[in-house]
Amino acid sequence: MKFKMTTEEKNWVLYDVGNSAFVLLVSIIIPIYFNYLAEKAGLSSVDYLAFWGYTASLVTIIVAFLGPVLGTLADTKDYKKPLFTMMLLIGCIGCFLLGFINYWFVFLIVFLIAKIGFSGSLIFYDSMLIDVTTPKRVDHVSSQGYAWGYIGSCVPFVICLGLVLGASKIGLSMEMSMIISFAIIALWWFCLTLPLLKTYKQKYYVERQPKAISNSFKRLGTTLKNIRKEKKIFLFLLAFFFYIDGVYTIIDMATAYGTALGFESTSLLLALLLTQIVAFPFAILFGRLATKYNTSKLIVICILAYLGISIFAIFLTKQWQFWVLAVLVGMFQGGIQSLSRSYFTKIISLEKSGEYFGLMDVCGKGASFLGTTVVGVLSQTTGQINLSLGALSIFFMLGIVFFRMSEKREG
Repeated sequence: MKFKMTTEEKNWVLYDVGNSAFVLLVSIIIPIYFNYLAEKAGLSSVDYLAFWGYTASLVTIIVAFLGPVLGTLADTKDYKKPLFTMMLLIGCIGCFLLGFINYWFVFLIVFLIAKIGFSGSLIFYDSMLIDVTTPKRVDHVSSQGYAWGYIGSCVPFVICLGLVLGASKIGLSMEMSMIISFAIIALWWFCLTLPLLKTYKQKYYVERQPKAISNSFKRLGTTLKNIRKEKKIFLFLLAFFFYIDGVYTIIDMATAYGTALGFESTSLLLALLLTQIVAFPFAILFGRLATKYNTSKLIVICILAYLGISIFAIFLTKQWQFWVLAVLVGMFQGGIQSLSRSYFTKIISLEKSGEYFGLMDVCGKGASFLGTTVVGVLSQTTGQINLSLGALSIFFMLGIVFFRMSEKREG
């Protein structure tokens, strides 16, 4: 079946292309630059990995408090776009400022703010999906978002990669190349969001009421009180918490992991760039498969694949194995993310999309609190870096169990 996307759908997809450049920055370049700053300050590789994990965990805690409230508030008529814009600006400005910081601790604080803006924007962005497309097209459009995000974000990333790796050859210091790189990513992210801001209309909403903020707390309280009665949604969120926690921990920690194992930085960057390229066709493939096969079965296949990836990470000692890991992650990364997003839109109330996606974000998106903490603590207490990432296999096993339980419940 051939799909031709509408203007609204294309503009929604463009935001994925824009923000995915920041994801690449966080996953690949920022950890290496932070390692550079940390080494200058005398931090060990174990402490470097741990502090990076703790910062990612702190982002999660903050978003866990803000996400559901902002998501519930965004369900109010005409609130979603302004709140989305606010988080976008926090993320872009924070990203731009990162290039001007030379001390590792201050760098982590500004990174924390930028990541909060990024994660917050995704709550509203994901809930916009139901406003820009139809239930029959949601799997396809969601997959297109991730697919074009993966491949499109490679454009500014390759430019930044060239600046970072070739800085000395073109007469730039490491610091100056990073200033330019962060500026490019921030500008790319902001500019590709403008079409969405121009055309987006909130179709599903709760009518405005006096004291919108206090009412959003009341609605959130009611939802939290009743969600355990909505067994299918509750069990899915529980499953999602575990399996996507593992997925995002691998994404957040991959470069830091390879760097801590002593792998060459250039090879790590190219391997993770390969992940983006591989993810493009496979994300589209999973979107097409969803038109022929049950979405839930495809999600289970992706979780099982990640279970195998986490076990493989335990035995990873050579650089070529990291390349294999990068390809495997690329094959299933887009599928598990896009199908989880579109599957969730099918089991929730459309008028409360922001509220529910706020809860979903707590459980997963950019919220690898438990996973990053486990990696940080295990790497410091045992000194076994491989074991810390391999422990994520438990998360994927729990994810499968709860997802299967959710599937047995009627929506």
